Amino acid sequence: MTEIDGNTLIQRFEQFASPQLAEHWDHVGLQLGNPDRPIRKLMTTLDVRPETVQEAIDNGVDFIFAHHPVMFHPAKDLDTRNPQNAMYARLLAHQITVYAAHTNLDTANGGMNDWLATQLYLSNCQPLVPAGSDPVTGQPVGMGRIGDFAGSMNAAAFARYCMRTFNVAGLRLVVNPADADRLIHRVAVLGGAGQDFYQQAVKRGADAYVTGDVSYHFAHDMIANHLTVVDPGHHIEAVAEHGLAALIRGWQKEYGWDFAVIENRINTDPFTFMVQQDEN
Repeated sequence: MTEIDGNTLIQRFEQFASPQLAEHWDHVGLQLGNPDRPIRKLMTTLDVRPETVQEAIDNGVDFIFAHHPVMFHPAKDLDTRNPQNAMYARLLAHQITVYAAHTNLDTANGGMNDWLATQLYLSNCQPLVPAGSDPVTGQPVGMGRIGDFAGSMNAAAFARYCMRTFNVAGLRLVVNPADADRLIHRVAVLGGAGQDFYQQAVKRGADAYVTGDVSYHFAHDMIANHLTVVDPGHHIEAVAEHGLAALIRGWQKEYGWDFAVIENRINTDPFTFMVQQDEN
């Protein structure tokens, strides 16, 4: 078995999901720390929050591999009375390196949106929003996926299916009343906030579109376009915690890398679903 540093892992990962695939506004790659240090224990996570940093410290982690960038908004100062800055200070004090793969992982073949499509049991999948070619492999890539759904469900049944699939306590269903009983056969999915791409789902013949963070006015436009939309929230991207771990474990076997890999076990979804109950 071979000890490796962070640079070796980063170099291998970026052959899989090149930073060139990231959106121009995104901040992917090294977030904090020193990738020259050897990796002895790595933790995958969707988010880097104070509670996940404490989990990493408690478990002796020295490399955090995240989906969401920890420094998405640049710090204006280093006042540690700010919880975000205090978190940076704790990471540095414990010599933890943080790396993030965000929209490049969303676009890469075999990445985030393929993992979500697999959860939904979609087949014959293609990119929902084509984004050219992978700079490493030359293969076509794109954001989101659209494929065939083997089930025979109307909008409400499909929404319940998504609740079970993604293990969420609740979700939002957007459906035109005229389409409520129409069976869903073709499904598009885009992890994160994908409302801007609903027209591509319409053009590609999707009966239903699964994505997060749908806003009020977009929902009205989706209804007018007869597109059924299931919004199970942004946090379904937590599939990346297992997906990234499995990917890295595969490389460990292939190259003989010697370090431990664990997955975050803390739920970082900031939302709690409340159900109205009759008090009488």
